[in-house]
Amino acid sequence: MIYCLDANVFIEAWNKYYHKDFFGDYWRKLDDLAKAEVVFATEEVKREIDKIDDALKEWLRGRAYFFRKIDDKVQECLEQVFRDPKHRRLVDSTKQRSIADPWVIAHAMAMDAVIVTKEQFETNQTKRIKIPNVCEAMGIEWIDDFEMVRRLGMQFKVS
Repeated sequence: MIYCLDANVFIEAWNKYYHKDFFGDYWRKLDDLAKAEVVFATEEVKREIDKIDDALKEWLRGRAYFFRKIDDKVQECLEQVFRDPKHRRLVDSTKQRSIADPWVIAHAMAMDAVIVTKEQFETNQTKRIKIPNVCEAMGIEWIDDFEMVRRLGMQFKVS
């Protein structure tokens, strides 16, 4: 099984609950998993992360193996995502937010990967549709990062 990571998996973990100062092992393991091609993100996710000049951006610099480029198969999958007009609301083009979301889905489809995101399925959809809603509609598996940690058997030790 391989996992396609949404930008919020990096950003929230880094800034909130797996800060590198306290959970360096998490980031070392994530790095190892990326090298082993078990986890990956899209170049569009990297672009979202690069918008903020912080330590996460610096940590990802030089780790090009984390990020996958767009190829013909990914573009074909993106076309499938956008066949449903509702799915065009994945991107908030006025605020330039969630630009990577359709690409995360398309890459996961192309590579038969599980999407890992902090977004939650919305039963009362607002103007913008969420990754889990598109995944449910298209039969794509999605989980949060805590479930990914469980599935990969990651454990943390306190010293």
